[in-house]
Formats: sequence, C-alpha cells, structure tokens
Amino acid sequence: MGGQMPTGAEKAVLFLLSLDEEIARPIVSELGVAELHKLRAVASTMREVPAGAIEETWREFLERSRSAVAVPRGGLPYLRRLSVVALGEEQTNAVFEDGITSPFSRLESAPPDAVVALLSRESPQMAAAILTRLDPAAAAAILSAMPPERQIAVVENVSRLTELPAKVLEDVAVALVEELPTADANTLVTVDGVARAAAMLNAIGPSASNILKDFDASDAALAGRVRQAMFTFDDLRRVDARAMREILIELPSERLVIALKGASPEVTAAIFAGLSERAAELARDDLEVLGKVRRADVEAARRELVEVALRLAADGRIDLGREEA
Repeated sequence: MGGQMPTGAEKAVLFLLSLDEEIARPIVSELGVAELHKLRAVASTMREVPAGAIEETWREFLERSRSAVAVPRGGLPYLRRLSVVALGEEQTNAVFEDGITSPFSRLESAPPDAVVALLSRESPQMAAAILTRLDPAAAAAILSAMPPERQIAVVENVSRLTELPAKVLEDVAVALVEELPTADANTLVTVDGVARAAAMLNAIGPSASNILKDFDASDAALAGRVRQAMFTFDDLRRVDARAMREILIELPSERLVIALKGASPEVTAAIFAGLSERAAELARDDLEVLGKVRRADVEAARRELVEVALRLAADGRIDLGREEA
C-alpha cells in the first residue's frame, strides 16, 4: 500500500483489524468464503499504513452507516460504542454530535400544511417515498392535509414501494430541508410499502375508507393487500359480539376450529363471544380433540376469517373497531 490511501478492500481489512476480537468475530462469521479469501490476499500484501488511514476508514464507515434506514445491534448506541473502541471518546463525540438531527425528524415535527406545500412540487411517487420514512402518525397528518386526489395517488404509490435508491431520497430531502447525511448512490433502502400504507390509513381515521374505495378502482388487488395489512387475525380481539356473530355466520364451523388452533386467549374469547352457548361448547370440544394441523392450514383458515370480516366491513354491515396506529 505504501504511502497511498487504502482501497476499499484494504479499508475493510483495516476496519476489522482495528476491532476487538470479540467484536470482530461475529462480523467475520457473516462473510463468505470468497470474501475471506479476498481479505486474506489483501492483508498479506499490506506492509505500511499511511498516517490517519485507520481513522479515515472509521469516519467513512460511520458516515455511511448513519445513512441507513435500519441499523442492527441497537442502532446508533451500538455504533457509538464501536467507534469509541477505534477513535476514542473525544473524536466519537465530534462525529456523532455533528448533524445528528435527521431531516425526516424535522419533517415530522413541522406543520403538516407546510410539508404538504413542500411535497406539492414533487411527483406522487416521490411524495410517497418521503412519507414512508416518517412516523405513521406524522405521515397520516400530512396525508390528511393533502387534496383528495393527491391522497389517493400517494397511498397507491406507497403501497407499490419495495426498494428505494437512498441517493434519490437524499437529493429530494436536501431540496426540502437542506440537510441529509451522505448516502452511497448505489445503496438501496428496503421499504414494506403495503405495511406503510396500511399504517398511514389506520392512523388517518374514517376518511381511509374513501381513499380505499378509489384505490380499488385503480388497483383492486393491491388495495386488498393494504386492507389485509390494516386488519389482521389478532385484531379480531377488538370486534364486539354482534359483529363477530355476523362474521361467524359466513364461516363453516370446521374452518373456524382450525383458525382457533393456537390462537391467543384474547382472540379466542372474542370469537366465542360471538357464538351461542351451545355452538361455543361444540367448538371447544372440537378444538380439544383436534390433532396436529399444518401451520399453512391454520394461516389459510385465519385468512378466510379475516377476509369475511373485511368484506362485511366494506359492505357497511359491521364495524371492525380499528384503533389508531
């Protein structure tokens, strides 16, 4: 390496060698054979390390890691402890106290109308991407402040998201709030668009039904997935006895017993509350003698139950009693 600054592979070797063995061991265990061979080859040729190379390697690692959506091992606190090992307390403080406030946090704390104004110049796709990075309650407040046609377009685009180029989000966020930690141009952030759309709609309240109706007209299958994410089998614990009776009328008793296999006491109690005393007794008896059931069969029966509940709710026949997210 001589007096030149290290390459990417050399930085990886320097990074690992600077760690305590206990910390480095689980990292090395995640590497593949080819990666280990490459690191070994690089390490065998390294003789001299330029002054400041290790410190610069750690600084680059910290800056890149801080741009991630999810950080393992407890997030920033763990990352900070690692940096203390390599850089010391004083330099770690300097790195972590510089620009630590996320621009997304600033968007969350800003008045929803102001954020809507900022996003109005962006496409629905980009507005959706920004909202996925916010707390669902904050995103719902912003969504509520948008015009109805914009709401529909944004929710539909949120539902379609799976991955986003971090650099694209960085460029937009810089334009909106003029600050975002550096992200590599090829880095992708993982997004569960359906879950995020469901969380937003759960938080937005009664107007969610109007958005979903228009969403149905655009993409019924995707809208259905969002509905399912908004209401799960475990949510049946919140359904009152009258609504539960309506649901159970639509489901064969043998499918109900399979759905109850391994269910939580709260869900089981809510379901039995919708049955007559005789029907509940029979269901308990059938459940006691029911043998092993494949997990896939249990999940299929539960999906049937949830689908019935969602259909009846969509028809206005029952209220599922959703709570705010």
